[in-house]
Amino acid sequence: MNTLYNILVRVTEKLLPLPAAFSPKMKQFVVGRKSTFSILKKSIQPQDKTIWFHAASLGEFEQGVPIIEIIKRSYPQHKIVISFFSPSGYENKKNSPLADAVVYLPLDTPENASRFIEYVHPELVFFIKYEFWPNYLKELKKRNVRTLLISGVFRKDQVFFKPYGSWMKESLKTFEHFFVQNNSSLQLLKSIGINNVTLSGDTRFDRVSQQLQHNNQLEFVEEFLDRKNCIVAGSTWPEDELLLVDFINTSPADVKFIIAPHQIKPEAIDSFKKAVAHPVVLFSEKDNGDLARFKVLIVDTIGLLTRLYNYANVAYVGGAAGKTGLHNILEPATFGVPIVIGKNFEKFPEAKALQDLGGLFSVSTKEELREIITGLLENEDKRLKTGTISREFINSNTGAGIIIETYLNSPNVKNP
Repeated sequence: MNTLYNILVRVTEKLLPLPAAFSPKMKQFVVGRKSTFSILKKSIQPQDKTIWFHAASLGEFEQGVPIIEIIKRSYPQHKIVISFFSPSGYENKKNSPLADAVVYLPLDTPENASRFIEYVHPELVFFIKYEFWPNYLKELKKRNVRTLLISGVFRKDQVFFKPYGSWMKESLKTFEHFFVQNNSSLQLLKSIGINNVTLSGDTRFDRVSQQLQHNNQLEFVEEFLDRKNCIVAGSTWPEDELLLVDFINTSPADVKFIIAPHQIKPEAIDSFKKAVAHPVVLFSEKDNGDLARFKVLIVDTIGLLTRLYNYANVAYVGGAAGKTGLHNILEPATFGVPIVIGKNFEKFPEAKALQDLGGLFSVSTKEELREIITGLLENEDKRLKTGTISREFINSNTGAGIIIETYLNSPNVKNP
């Protein structure tokens, strides 16, 4: 199986330039990897001490931030290398001040793995949540490099837990320790004889709770809202916007909307603007006139969404109206905001947990969305109670970073 896997990865590496010719995102995926080793050669010297973090994408990076900050405090003499698999992670964080080098992770061939680890020569490695690349893990084990998994999540349908998955199960033996988000992940690992596991929770809770310590004010938002109620719809896709547009068009005069699309595509934004029957302003146009006269603000930039949730009376979080995957519900929750999402969130246990507590509502139709949001806006007591549930959900689940830091500082654990 391992030989077949290596053949498939090598073939994929050779064929990727073909779809890259037709897809901007795939082009970033292919072209960006051509710079990996030149970036490492420039940023990391043979004598440097290094610690490597790998994140699949932007969400996993955010999970890793609390641990990266702990590592930077604890090991200031070490350089930090952060690798990404996807363009959405790398392109957003390639200039992150948390790292000395940010790169795409080359595809998982034995040659790439050996060369990459030779350049980085890490003393300690953190994989975040998932992505178990057999050749990288094999090379780390061969070199006796300490490797930890943080905020791990395992599901019973993964190959590790199948009768034919023994070759991948070997990869898990690379890890010195697993810090997992939930008890089901812990039990799954134990079912295959892996006992070096700690139920730590999700470091995303630590990450979002830190946002309250920052300045979350945005003057242009305050000018736009003009003391009216605010619905913030974050990380929306076209399916989400189809759910929202009828409510926007028929909503009361004292309600305004801030839409932050997941992808900043001019043609999609223009299509949405045409569907809205009220005055719409883009973030990129905010300096051209009186913002208060507009009903809808579309944020055609990145990096502001978390602070925008600070102004929400109700938050709609995108991704679950279609099949793209629910985006981060924890960011609005930390501000004590009731949350509305679409119907497809089976793979997001934090959403199910918050729904069970009463801090989150799932809707399938435009009519359901209208009923839920109108009820929250008209009943202040209900809205405040629901928001309090969201905030307490965050507060009661923080602490994963402390658990991992305690492990790293244990006298029984050898550290860099």
